[in-house]
Amino acid sequence: MCTCISFTAKSHYFGRNLDLNYSYEESIAVMPRRYKLRFRNGRELEKHAAMIGMAFVLDGYPLYYDAVNEYGLAMAGLNFPENSFFEKPEETPDRDLVAPFEFIPWILSQCRDRKEAEKLLRRVTLAEISFSEKLPIAPLHWMLSDKTGSTVIEPLRDGLHVYDNPIGVMTNNPPFDYQLLHLAQYRNVTPGERAPSFAADVDLPRFCAGMGGIGLPGDLSSPSRFVRAAFAKLNSICGDSEESAVSQFFHILSSVEMPRGCCRLEDGSYDITVYSSCMNQDTGMYYVKTYDNSQIAAVSLQRENLDGTALSRFSVPVPQQMQMLN
Repeated sequence: MCTCISFTAKSHYFGRNLDLNYSYEESIAVMPRRYKLRFRNGRELEKHAAMIGMAFVLDGYPLYYDAVNEYGLAMAGLNFPENSFFEKPEETPDRDLVAPFEFIPWILSQCRDRKEAEKLLRRVTLAEISFSEKLPIAPLHWMLSDKTGSTVIEPLRDGLHVYDNPIGVMTNNPPFDYQLLHLAQYRNVTPGERAPSFAADVDLPRFCAGMGGIGLPGDLSSPSRFVRAAFAKLNSICGDSEESAVSQFFHILSSVEMPRGCCRLEDGSYDITVYSSCMNQDTGMYYVKTYDNSQIAAVSLQRENLDGTALSRFSVPVPQQMQMLN
């Protein structure tokens, strides 16, 4: 259960809620240009685009959940169970076998924008290759964004589907084409006020503000979060400052976050919004807040040595930070 959005104010922003019932103690990881990338198809990159994102680092390798590269191309993987399908790893000369866990660095290390990425995608076969025996393949689909818009990438049984995403929002199941069609059911919802139309001869009073939004779904299912996040994002207004835009971005994500206890799973555990991220695609600044610490932390890609060879890692402060006023 996750939600991903792109958002344009004075700068361009991309980020997500990670909704899970557990955490891998992920950290913000900066991959410099000369970190040696070895892909399972045998290709090695000695030099590539630098990137920053949230990752579970295992054996020195960053398993990115979401990231943005130095050119402003951003990408996130979201849960897509029972729909995602990965091919058997059979090599052919006209295809690039890519494991799902390395898909984000495969794209972000080589591409400056969506146009370059979509050209690369024509050769990609997402293969049934796990990181290790102890770490199974995650059933994912991905959203890719640059300053021009967003793309959704879904590996289905009938092939790799690549959709233009005019809404700039993605959640989980069902597939993206359904989510867009489902959105049409809410075409009459408005952030303003509507004239009463229940019956021509009945005068129904407006007794509070916000009644134009009656009909928006309030549950935590993927289609409902898609609708609610799209409504919040597409109607959002913020100032020109970085602080205003970042604050607004997190408010949009907060409209679909998971409070502990509200989404119980079959094993008795609960999904929560483990973290929320916001990336400034123009500056490479990565902002994050967690379930247990609502204060925003930030790491700058540009403050790191981008010509280095080693990962830089930053743990997000866990305890809630409160400012006493008396």
